[in-house]
Amino acid sequence: MYRLYTYHDVQVMFRRLLFAVLTGILAALAVALFRHAMVALEMLFLGTNSDSLVNAAQLLPWWRRLLTPALGGLAAGTLLWLWQRYGVVSPHAATDYMEALDTRHGCFDTPASLVKSLASLLVVVTGSAIGREGAMILLAVLATSLFTRRFTPQTEWKLWVACGVAAGMASAYHAPLAGSLFVAEILFGTLMLASLGPVIISAVSAQFLTNLLNGNTAPLYHVVFQPNLTVMHYCLMLTTGLLAGLCGPLFIWLMSYSHHCFVKLKLSPPWQLALGGLIVGVLSLITPAVWGNGYSVVQSYLLSPPPFSVIILVFACKLLAVLVSSGSGAPGGVFTPTLFVGLAMGILFTSFSGLWLVSAQGMAIMIGLTGMAAFLASTTHAPIMSTLIICEMTGQYVLLPGLLIACVLASVLSCMLCRDSIYHHDAAGND
Repeated sequence: MYRLYTYHDVQVMFRRLLFAVLTGILAALAVALFRHAMVALEMLFLGTNSDSLVNAAQLLPWWRRLLTPALGGLAAGTLLWLWQRYGVVSPHAATDYMEALDTRHGCFDTPASLVKSLASLLVVVTGSAIGREGAMILLAVLATSLFTRRFTPQTEWKLWVACGVAAGMASAYHAPLAGSLFVAEILFGTLMLASLGPVIISAVSAQFLTNLLNGNTAPLYHVVFQPNLTVMHYCLMLTTGLLAGLCGPLFIWLMSYSHHCFVKLKLSPPWQLALGGLIVGVLSLITPAVWGNGYSVVQSYLLSPPPFSVIILVFACKLLAVLVSSGSGAPGGVFTPTLFVGLAMGILFTSFSGLWLVSAQGMAIMIGLTGMAAFLASTTHAPIMSTLIICEMTGQYVLLPGLLIACVLASVLSCMLCRDSIYHHDAAGND
């Protein structure tokens, strides 16, 4: 009788599944460690552990709100500059997961990656408008890579890097399925589709442990509305997708332009990051909502969308803060800030077009969620991942058909206008 699998094949399969579970656990612990470090440093630097940098900024006197991001950028920039000048650099090792998957064996420069994570922690906790999740995922991948390199053959190291990415995203965003599809859609060129089994197991394991550590299984964002979708709603979602497809390439170009402007100043890393932090500090005098990655602002807007006059001011300041933080070279990701931009775009579209009068708050939330998904798809060129991550983060699976079509339209239109995604454009590899 013909056997589909030999004993050796089955042994390898079970070994990989076991290591997938272990990498998920390690990734979840690494993300939890980063979160606790943030809380400790926030208490040390800001005197509060409110888990919201926007709330922390509101409690600070104006001069501390102005200077704190600049001092954080100066400290992070000095740390990176000192490492570049005096550290031992491994020429063939990567410092982030995108680079690791492009190398031959998926190796990391461990000390450089840790320095990068620490620098990201410094700018994140002092209010820089950059995503903390990028450093969380990097730390998760680093932990899984260090472990698996000791116990698995070199031919599998790239697989475990991919597992670490998916598990890190699952822990950071409470979205294991979207984390797995992030690997499939964005990192697909370096992996076989058959390798997604361990990736999914790793992501689910990380999400399970994260739920145990947090003591709940709630989605990342709390959304309360019961949509009754009609043909009009789907048409509005498609229109939002087209709008996002136009805005995504513009956002990518603005990020590139911001980076070039900072490069032209020819400042050393400490002063470049300090300047970016100072600009964020100035913007925070207008509205404290520019501090942080935008999570708390997104949550408040999903519960109660603000009027046009409020959100246009916050949107303009936050967008400029994200561009400045990213352009100055602040280590971190723009994944979560991108979600805020998409949400604000959707709510502004709802308000500006007079749709606020139709089911008022419910309509604004629905189009805002569509804007989050479609704008993310437009900048990442990953429509399926973008659709599922919004559904997983909010629990609003009823929107899945409309979100999927809107994301596909946004991604296709964006690809026509700008061939590179936000990842390949800056080659940063951060979320």
